[in-house]
Amino acid sequence: MYLKSKKILAFILFCATFLGNGQSKITGKIIDSDTGAPLKFTQIKNIDTNTSISSNPDGSFEILKEGHYTFLKEGYIIKTIKLTENQYYIIQLNINPSELNEVIINANHIPKKLKKATASIAIITSKDIALSNNTDFAPILNRTPGVFMQNGALNTNRITIRGIGSRNLFGTAKIRAYFKDIPLTNGSGETTIEDFELASISRFEIIKGAGSSIYGAGLGGTIHLTPQNAYLNNSNINGELSIGSFGLRKGIVNINHGTTKNSFRAVYSNTHSDGYRENNAYNRQTFTMNSSHYISKKNEITFLASYVDLKAFIPSSINETDYLNNPEKAAFTWQQSKGFEDSKRGVFGLSWNHNYHSKLKQVTSIFTSFRDAYEPRPFNILEENTFAFGIRTRLLGNYKLFNKNLNWTLGGELFKDLYTYGTFENLYEDFPTGNGSVKGNRLSNFKEKRNYYNVFIETNYEFSENTTLSLGFNLNKTAYKLDDRFTVSVENPDQSGSFKFKNIVSPKLGISHLFSKNISLFSSISHGFSPISLNETLLPDGQINTDLKPETGWNFEIGTRASLLNNKLQLNLAVYRLNIKNLLVSRRTAQDEFIGINAGKTQHDGLEISLNYDWLKKEELSISTFANYTLNNFTFKEFIDNTNDFSGNELTGVPSDVFNTGILIDSAFGFYGNINFQYVGSMPITDANSLYSDSYNLTNLKIGFKVYLNKKLKLNAFLGLNNIFDEHYASQILINTSGFGGSAPRYYYPGNPVNYYTGININYVF
Repeated sequence: MYLKSKKILAFILFCATFLGNGQSKITGKIIDSDTGAPLKFTQIKNIDTNTSISSNPDGSFEILKEGHYTFLKEGYIIKTIKLTENQYYIIQLNINPSELNEVIINANHIPKKLKKATASIAIITSKDIALSNNTDFAPILNRTPGVFMQNGALNTNRITIRGIGSRNLFGTAKIRAYFKDIPLTNGSGETTIEDFELASISRFEIIKGAGSSIYGAGLGGTIHLTPQNAYLNNSNINGELSIGSFGLRKGIVNINHGTTKNSFRAVYSNTHSDGYRENNAYNRQTFTMNSSHYISKKNEITFLASYVDLKAFIPSSINETDYLNNPEKAAFTWQQSKGFEDSKRGVFGLSWNHNYHSKLKQVTSIFTSFRDAYEPRPFNILEENTFAFGIRTRLLGNYKLFNKNLNWTLGGELFKDLYTYGTFENLYEDFPTGNGSVKGNRLSNFKEKRNYYNVFIETNYEFSENTTLSLGFNLNKTAYKLDDRFTVSVENPDQSGSFKFKNIVSPKLGISHLFSKNISLFSSISHGFSPISLNETLLPDGQINTDLKPETGWNFEIGTRASLLNNKLQLNLAVYRLNIKNLLVSRRTAQDEFIGINAGKTQHDGLEISLNYDWLKKEELSISTFANYTLNNFTFKEFIDNTNDFSGNELTGVPSDVFNTGILIDSAFGFYGNINFQYVGSMPITDANSLYSDSYNLTNLKIGFKVYLNKKLKLNAFLGLNNIFDEHYASQILINTSGFGGSAPRYYYPGNPVNYYTGININYVF
């Protein structure tokens, strides 16, 4: 009897163990839909039983019962999904624009809530991007305090952050940019983002000032472009066609296909504009592809590719008389030569995310890019080719130190590019008017090898639940090698040589403290530098100026972030001082020749404030408003150029202040719209401060109507007006320019007068 009882008991235990081990489980991970950052402590609620659990620190979760579940995370839109047994889910949550301080930032680089960040970081969401047309970056970036983009044409732009980059004559410099994990900044520190298709971008994260050791410690800061991610468990096609003033025609096709573990998105666009001015036609085609593959619980692979084919004519800047009386006019020589830019550009990257365990992760990306360009200018014809490649890898850890959370990342980035370029005679003057540029004899032939590496470490230590200390270091080594392959003569001395910077170490220290759940204070001290381009090191005799030093600076900052009045009011405020030494100045020696000199120091004192207020937030109707203000007090602390002493003068090419405000309306019955007003203060055009641009006001409007034609088909029609009151203004200034051959200096790029755009967007869900 005893043995029989033991057998029965053993059988029961075996069955219980078998059934227990065989019980079905539902597992998964919760991530930010744009960046892929894991969302820890997300509330997961069973609608049927009204019970809740939270996701783990790495975003993972485990559920024992199938059913309908809601996923709720501060800063993100609530999502409801039916979960079934024996499945692994990747849950993607979209950010809530009205709760940005709760959003997780710095994906793959110590993810944390924005309100706990120790530096000034601005987020531009897809909703912000949609407030304007999808052709021009400037209205979008210029709503961000501290950021200012001047645009002489769709392909002629200059971005400054806190005044950094204002002295670059053509294009954007001293500001780093990344397209997901792929550097968009070349080996000489020059950056171009405006060629990319806005419809392929879901978010901008802008780190202002020398506040990021992870991205290379640039003086101005870092612009991080997040491409539209591919959504899982969703397949749809989106088409848009728009037309507008100055012959604008644009078409976009956006395709998304996602299964439970693999997703794919492709965006194609074709843009044409005749332009407001003479010699101003613009044609661009882009293709962007992004895919994510969740191979296992520990491994994820993403692929990103972007290709741009651009041909844009260049009207260039004009003198004051033409600017005031005939702004449609192109510069005479550019009109006669029919100058243009013809370029093809591609970037490609492959990233691998591997979780060793819940407290250690590695992210590795390999990337390559190319750019082929042909640019006839009145003074010569430029042919250039750039090929770049590199690797970026980092470890991310989360451990306990004295029973407090220590989050850290350690990694490095290696970047190399080969830049070949040469110039040719432009013989347009030898041919009948209207013929345009004609290629003549070769004038120069260079091969430039540029490379750098960054090694970085950053830690966030939580002294308490409310106080976080951030410490970071970046080590940079940059080198150039120039091979002059043109025939050497008295007129063309051999300019071959090499230039190596000394190792530059850039530390940063920051602290943030939550006084309450809705109010935080942060402060930071950080160091940054900007590399010198090889062209700036070349002297007129062909020798390389090895005494030239890179600009370096220290940034001191204090700020606050707050959600007030029952979270209706979002406030962000920052006050800073940025001191820069070894100010690099481009001194013009001929029409197309410049040399670089170190000429002194600048001091950048600034105030940045942004306010967002929800007047009404109902399902039927929402009304909100925003107001942003930037105050710039930037001066030459010491600046001596030849016999000219400009010390104490205002920094050239930066507005005194910028103010933005607007109202946004959205309704359940389909109508939506916004109106945006912008004021831009005057800016010095010359280092002597003898000439200033005029301040100006711009008012833009966009309205639209959305309607579901059926369960799968959605229609969106829109109409926009830019510069409603037809303000006459200079959209870009060319500082310190000189007149040649007795002609007046050409300082001004006229802005567009009142103009419209309208279009229709159709989205079909399979």
